[in-house]
Amino acid sequence: MIAVMLMSVALIAGLCVLAYTLAVYALPFMLGVEAARFAYGTGSGLISAGLVGLVAGAAAYGLLVFVFASLRSPILRLIVALVFAAPATVAGYALVHGVTGEAVPSEVWRQFFCVIGGGFVGMSALLRLIGGAFMRAE
Repeated sequence: MIAVMLMSVALIAGLCVLAYTLAVYALPFMLGVEAARFAYGTGSGLISAGLVGLVAGAAAYGLLVFVFASLRSPILRLIVALVFAAPATVAGYALVHGVTGEAVPSEVWRQFFCVIGGGFVGMSALLRLIGGAFMRAE
């Protein structure tokens, strides 16, 4: 039992590092997936739905880069960063929830770990977005 708990903690840590690295791209990825699902649901084929999702994700990321480059107000940049970090928080929560499914028997502790993991992933995405934007602005 202890070995499973230690492996779960190591897996959660590894996945949080991966989520930290990819958290900035959570919103464009989610928008791309939803656009592809919508296109497929309305009768598009697999290849064209994939292309629609790819274009939607690239457009969302391009919009982030454009907005950060054009905005000068730190408050507006913070608002845009919060919009892009919110899906990263949800993704971090879902990641920890999936990993701790069998390893944490208590639902209260599982929710506690999920909230903490989601918070860490969301804050890391926010700090990466804000830090990168303000470093380039100076």
